[in-house]
Amino acid sequence: MLVRRIARPLLASVFVVTGLDALRNPGARTAQAAHLLEQVPTPTSMPDDPDLLVRVNGGVLVAGGALLATGRFPRLASTLLAASLVPTTAVEHAFWEESDPQRKAQSRSLFLKNVGLLGGLLLAAVDTEGRPGLAWRARHVTQRTRHEAKHATKSAKREAKLMALKAQDAVS
Repeated sequence: MLVRRIARPLLASVFVVTGLDALRNPGARTAQAAHLLEQVPTPTSMPDDPDLLVRVNGGVLVAGGALLATGRFPRLASTLLAASLVPTTAVEHAFWEESDPQRKAQSRSLFLKNVGLLGGLLLAAVDTEGRPGLAWRARHVTQRTRHEAKHATKSAKREAKLMALKAQDAVS
């Protein structure tokens, strides 16, 4: 559909540009990521280098944005971008921590923009492009299997009756 071909690259563009910026210039985001790492308990297997985390997140944004823009694995790409957007938004646009009213208003506006992007990503993540989703397919397969089993049972009973009649005729 034409809308999807236009909407996906438009939605993806902000993630590709932001991801490239994070890969090229992680410094601005590194301090914010370090602040988040101090506040949130992280698994021991996760690296605690904020610069590396910013770059990894940037790579996810570029890869997910490129996949979404090109229509390759759009549901997976949207899900990855949505998962990446949540911590990014919490780190970069924590308006509740701002004391300056002007910066607080700007940060709140950017926070709400990201919330809107998250909504678009969630819609893209569940978009099946008019094809049945996995739940429908599973129900359909189950129903078809039941129908075929019922048909096979009837056929087997019919065959058994015919064989019994033939056996009776052979004995008589």
